[in-house]
Amino acid sequence: MNAIGPLAALLMLAAAPAQAQVPPARPGLSPLDLHRYRAEQHRYEIDRLRIQADQREIDARLHETETRLNRLRIEAARQPEPVQPPPYRALRSPEEERALRLSAEARRRATADGVGQIDAWLDRQPD
Repeated sequence: MNAIGPLAALLMLAAAPAQAQVPPARPGLSPLDLHRYRAEQHRYEIDRLRIQADQREIDARLHETETRLNRLRIEAARQPEPVQPPPYRALRSPEEERALRLSAEARRRATADGVGQIDAWLDRQPD
């Protein structure tokens, strides 16, 4: 009998944490009703979180629209940049002008010769 006393005390101490995990029974509620009650609590919490997320999304869209409108207002209020006249052409001596004309003419001839060869090849008669 002496060995049973400490064993019983040990079992009582071990059962206390296990019993703490079981929710206290409410008078008049069956365990099934307790699970339904918890399911309803979870459902309400999920609905609350979903509504909160929807509200945040609506706020984000509203802020995005307001930001876009503010940006357009700021851009519309800006003063347009003044039109700068084109820079003057550099003055060259007659010899430099003649050299530039001759080099441009040589480039045009070289381009025309290359294009003429391509045109002749494209216009050939098929065999």
